[in-house]
Amino acid sequence: MQGHSALYIPGCDHAGIATQAVVEKQLAKHPKDGKSRKQDFTRDEFVQLCEDWKEVYQEAIIKTIRRLGISPDWDRIAYTRSEPFSKAVNESFVRFFEEGLIYRANKLVHWSCSLSTSISTLEVDQKELQGSTKLSVPGYDKKIEFGTLTYFKYPIEGSDETIEVATTRPETMLGDTGIAVHPQDDRYKDFIGKTAQHPFIPDRKLKIVADEYVDKEFGTGAVKLTPAHDHNDFDLGKKHNLPFINILNKDGTLNSNAGPFTGEKRFNARYGVINELKKLGLYTKQEPNKMVVPICSRSGDIIEPFLIPQWWMRTKSLSKAATEAVENGEIIIQPKTQKDLFLERLQDPEDWCLSRQLWWGHRIPVWAVSIEGEDCGNNADDEHWVCGRTEREAQEKAEQKFPGKKVTLRQDDDVLDTWFSSALWPFATLGWPEKTSDLENYFPTTTLETGWDIMPVWVSRMIMFSLRLTGKVPFTEVFCHGLVRDNEGRKMSKSLGNVIDPIDILDGISLEDLHQKLLHGNLPQNEVKSAIKYQKKAFPQGIPKFGADVLRFSLISQTQLSGSDMKIDMRTMTGSSRFCNKIYQATKYVLGKLGSDFVPRESSALTGIESLPERWILTKMNTAVKQINQALEERRFGLSTKISQRYLYDELFDIYIENSKSIISNGTPEEARSAMDTLYTTIEYGLRLLSPFMPFLTEELWQRLPRRPNDNTSSITIAEYPKYEPSFHDTKSEVAYELVLGCSKGIRSLLEDYAVKDEGVVHISCLNQMSYDTVSAQLPTIQSLCAIRRKTPVKISVAKAGETKPTGCAVFPVSADANVYLEVKNRIQDAAKEADKFRVKIDEARKEQVDVHAIKAELSKGSDTIQFYENRERDIDAKIQALQETVEMFENMKF
Repeated sequence: MQGHSALYIPGCDHAGIATQAVVEKQLAKHPKDGKSRKQDFTRDEFVQLCEDWKEVYQEAIIKTIRRLGISPDWDRIAYTRSEPFSKAVNESFVRFFEEGLIYRANKLVHWSCSLSTSISTLEVDQKELQGSTKLSVPGYDKKIEFGTLTYFKYPIEGSDETIEVATTRPETMLGDTGIAVHPQDDRYKDFIGKTAQHPFIPDRKLKIVADEYVDKEFGTGAVKLTPAHDHNDFDLGKKHNLPFINILNKDGTLNSNAGPFTGEKRFNARYGVINELKKLGLYTKQEPNKMVVPICSRSGDIIEPFLIPQWWMRTKSLSKAATEAVENGEIIIQPKTQKDLFLERLQDPEDWCLSRQLWWGHRIPVWAVSIEGEDCGNNADDEHWVCGRTEREAQEKAEQKFPGKKVTLRQDDDVLDTWFSSALWPFATLGWPEKTSDLENYFPTTTLETGWDIMPVWVSRMIMFSLRLTGKVPFTEVFCHGLVRDNEGRKMSKSLGNVIDPIDILDGISLEDLHQKLLHGNLPQNEVKSAIKYQKKAFPQGIPKFGADVLRFSLISQTQLSGSDMKIDMRTMTGSSRFCNKIYQATKYVLGKLGSDFVPRESSALTGIESLPERWILTKMNTAVKQINQALEERRFGLSTKISQRYLYDELFDIYIENSKSIISNGTPEEARSAMDTLYTTIEYGLRLLSPFMPFLTEELWQRLPRRPNDNTSSITIAEYPKYEPSFHDTKSEVAYELVLGCSKGIRSLLEDYAVKDEGVVHISCLNQMSYDTVSAQLPTIQSLCAIRRKTPVKISVAKAGETKPTGCAVFPVSADANVYLEVKNRIQDAAKEADKFRVKIDEARKEQVDVHAIKAELSKGSDTIQFYENRERDIDAKIQALQETVEMFENMKF
């Protein structure tokens, strides 16, 4: 609409863990050919099942996007597992590998036992517990207790002494290899350097070390160390050269390192360990403890720190380059709070675990090399690995790396983290690594809009990959919008049952059908009950049919530059729905007034015969155009919706359309035609202003409007977006008509306050010559506006500045230019009560005065905004003076 060549590429990623988890759940519920587990299929067979599922749900996603009115280039739908994209993934991995940025190491990862894979930080929900809490864990019939601190003792080798420790995870003591104390803790000075005996594993000795990391005040001041199952202990284990003993199998059962608990489930072993400690007299106590439990967002499982060889990516140099791009302004991130967080996160970046133990995804293009007649170890490092774009390339590299030896290759079974391929999106979708015309014309891209929650896992990596692989930033602007939450402000989660399908808002859905979607979904049965309870509370009558425009406008109206989150609230939806209906009704009225034979003038330019109301509404329209364009440029989308509502609702529909009726009906033919031309211009501009927010309604109504001669534009979506037109702006007419409207409003307000049904006597006291000239000239208009819905006319007189003010009257301060007075002496019984009413109004005005002063103090001098607040100050000062005079008048009134 602004004349730019714009490219918006739609598409989907393959959602590695999420897709595989859903497919596995569906197999468990609905076996295929008698097969209910992933392991019952070959890898290729299972991948095809995932591909089939993807096809169905990608189609549903695309359909939803289309129905929401999003308008990308549908001929360019991209997909991260497509053949071209997969080529880009392998190419980038090989380049990073050859540059030494990718390496293999045995380190701790976030492990989901129920999914048997490592997961990203983004897929870990942190659940805060205030104390002892029982939680449901997949694979366990009974809830497991968390939020407790268990105290027990380790015997000191060669003596009768013991050392007491405390832990929130008793089962991990089976992997303990040391105990740490603070070097300045007098309680344990004599223990430093000694060893403790593991009570269940006779050949396990625990070295007692001193480290300032230990908090003397927490627990007993002695910390058990499990380097293979705790991130902090991992670092201490390396520092003090402790053994790293993994006690977990990938499925969460205990392995042979767990002694007598081998084969047990980890949380069954928790209770078993406590019972056995009690039998040995080593158990001390258990007490409630505030803690945070890491939970897998995909499975609901409790995350375990797990030691396993994985492929990792060094991010320090990449992060530095990304930081510089943002700091030097090559990339603008809004809001500033997100920019600050972005830079903060990149200050000390951790290396990125790339491996995922899945079948669905991009299989990592690395091969383990076996050499005939040699022991190649456990492949924990990258010594016996080669990387290649194809297996043939990998074979050639292996032969070069191990010349003269007979080598055999086996590709890694793991796949890449989904975010690896997603990080290539800005340029892989344009044909990279090939040099395409799209890449030449559209890269770097301009704007990325995204949720703030994926800034660290997606946005930062797109910047890193783009700078490293193309030498360019991927985009020049990042706009972070808030998350869409439920009406209680909670993040949408399948486990809460509060995820809302946009289609249900578009088409409407009954409460019963909402329940059915839960019952037939993948939510565990023990969570369905609470989810149904939420639905009954949030949608007691189901969800009405709102349509796409209402949903769009509701969410855009809540989109703030601050990036604050927004809510799916039926009240907001209903308000937006009323606005849409008002637009429809107003446009229908305008079309009826214009008539079927109406032909707009060739141009919207002024003719010079426009009436005061016309010049006022054109000025208001022009102001709205300027402010909306500015708001959109500044990404203040919520503000732009408020401006559009003010212009259309308050100014065009409620005032000008109403006031134009008398001109069209009673004016000369020239005046009537001018009023209709203005009607056409103001409604047509309004529809174009709203088109990005409400594409369906505005298209429908715009198509019904007649076109200006020589205008063959086929759709509102390619019509020119309104621009500020200086010739439309008439400040003098705006001020004059605001005065007319203010006087009319004041008269109606006073007549209503004092329930005047008969002929009311009103005096308009003008405070300067300009207001007197305006009110005198527009008195018929004022009388017409006051006569709406009244059977009895109002008697109105106009007084010049300096003339004696009327007595026995209630006042309505219009502005610093005029006051309206209504004779009420013979209509009231208690003057003191009337004085009290006006004292309340004085207090309200003074509060407003304070607020205006505060706002003004924060604004820069010379801006349009500060001028508005200076005028407002002037009006409030005059208002307070008029109210005070009225209070004095009532105090002195005699009957």
